Amino acid sequence: MITFAAVYLGVLNLATFVIFGFDKAAAADRRSRVPERALLALAALGGSPGALLARPVFRHKTRKQPFSAWLTLIVFLQAATVAALLAMAWRGR
Repeated sequence: MITFAAVYLGVLNLATFVIFGFDKAAAADRRSRVPERALLALAALGGSPGALLARPVFRHKTRKQPFSAWLTLIVFLQAATVAALLAMAWRGR
């Protein structure tokens, strides 16, 4: 059975990927952009896989600092949190 978390993460990552593409198109056309803070917020809310996939696909935000550093920190913190939760669940068996 698909859980709420799986649906949430699937939709959020798809939205994050699409928004990165929209921002790249806006940059190329010199239109209004999506703020970096919003892109990082999407990643922090669970859309980091979508963000990481979108960067090389759209060649967007790949050399931008400190954006890359913030995204890396978000991914690291999320991975550490998942590892800690898995370790706690493993101990609880």
